[in-house]
Amino acid sequence: MSASTEGKLNVIALTALVVGSMIGAGIFSLPATFARASGGLGAIIAWTIAGVGMLMLAFVFQNLARRKPELDSGIYAYANAGFGNYLGFVSAFGFWAGTCIGNVSYFILIKSTLGSFFPVFGEGNTLAAIAASSVLLWMFHFLVLRGVQQATVINTIATIAKIIPIVVFVGVIIAAFDRNLFMLNFWGDAIPATSADLTHADDYGRVGHAAVEAAHAGNADGSLFEQVRATMLVTVFVFLGIEGASIYSRYAANRRDVGVATVLGFVGVLCLLMLITLLSYGVMLRADLAELRQPSMAGVLETIVGRWGAIFISIGLLVSVLGAYLSWTLLAAEVLFSAAHDKAMPKFLSRENAHKVPAAALWLTTLLVQIFLILTLFTEYAFTLALELTSSLTLIPYLLVAAYALKLAKTGETYLLAEGGRTKDLVIAVLATAYAMLMLYAGGLKYLLLSAVIYAPGTLLYIQARREQSLPSFNGAERLIFLATVLGGMVAVYGLASGWITL
Repeated sequence: MSASTEGKLNVIALTALVVGSMIGAGIFSLPATFARASGGLGAIIAWTIAGVGMLMLAFVFQNLARRKPELDSGIYAYANAGFGNYLGFVSAFGFWAGTCIGNVSYFILIKSTLGSFFPVFGEGNTLAAIAASSVLLWMFHFLVLRGVQQATVINTIATIAKIIPIVVFVGVIIAAFDRNLFMLNFWGDAIPATSADLTHADDYGRVGHAAVEAAHAGNADGSLFEQVRATMLVTVFVFLGIEGASIYSRYAANRRDVGVATVLGFVGVLCLLMLITLLSYGVMLRADLAELRQPSMAGVLETIVGRWGAIFISIGLLVSVLGAYLSWTLLAAEVLFSAAHDKAMPKFLSRENAHKVPAAALWLTTLLVQIFLILTLFTEYAFTLALELTSSLTLIPYLLVAAYALKLAKTGETYLLAEGGRTKDLVIAVLATAYAMLMLYAGGLKYLLLSAVIYAPGTLLYIQARREQSLPSFNGAERLIFLATVLGGMVAVYGLASGWITL
């Protein structure tokens, strides 16, 4: 399950990249994260929307890999080909910055997990936690510098290892599932507050009926729409990495394997995500789930089997997150490298070392992660902020990729007159584009403005790249986009200073 004998990646290794990128910090935080926002019905609706939307995006990546095989590092290259140099840069930079912040969330969750056993690490954002995370950060940095293929083999092994505790968790939780308890949590109502309010087993049915009555009377924690909306950025976060095979298309032994690996990885991960979220509502009351510290999967399993369950999941999380961090580091450096190779980033980022690793891009990636790690000292809810800001930053590149597929299907580019399937591809692209726009809306204005704080100064890299080629920085439309980004960043800075936006 490694690269082929020619140093290329086969379909198994590409699928492992997709799964390894998608299964990381997010999956272990699902029970509490969803319980704080929604009941069982809201979760079902949220996963249905996310599943259909992300499946459409998976089909978009599959289709573009087939129709535009000359475009490597898809998430950047597609935006660049479809909408010009600046939006190509925005796609590459947004994905890269989101990846760096996502990697910070991995370190936070690692130390939060260890904080259950060693209080000095707290919730993952103490000084000791950041110091230990920094050591891990630079260890991985030098590992990746030794070669992409070597790191990919390690990722494949880590992907297999981290699936085991997740599958065990699902098996145990299925055995412990209580239908009555699930129905009690179904409407997202606040009754009862905790499990202490249930004094007898048969109270499940009685209180469950009261919960339904209260929900219909308008006494729930929030409308069903608000419950679903509150989970949207979470669903985006756990699906990040779906583009992993596309980004590594230049290493694929067969370009058709890129699309196959994307869909295979997506379907497998979606099944796990839904099972973990929904089954948890059948073993603990929603209020109890919401109070669990992260990683909440450990708390759920501990409730069922005892302390060893928390230890077992914690070990699995450490393997999972470290493997996912490796995948995301590779993806981030590859995007910067490809953008620099196509002259959308400064040329120094196109430098490779003797092992064919984009070393300059990797150094910049590691440095940005280090900066964000230090900033978590000043953030109360570091993990949630990292999760939702990562989603918001990455949705813009996703939107551009979906819009490019829509453009191809609408104009007929790459479609022969006698070739079928154009209407199907058009429908898929419309749904994928609509999904990305819906997710940006669901995330809210706060995270779009915070994203602008990152995009605006990051544009200096693009300006430098254009000057290296003696080209003007922007055309008319691009200048308007840049000015809007700067304005959004200024509003966000004012909001942070005035307390209107909080971290």
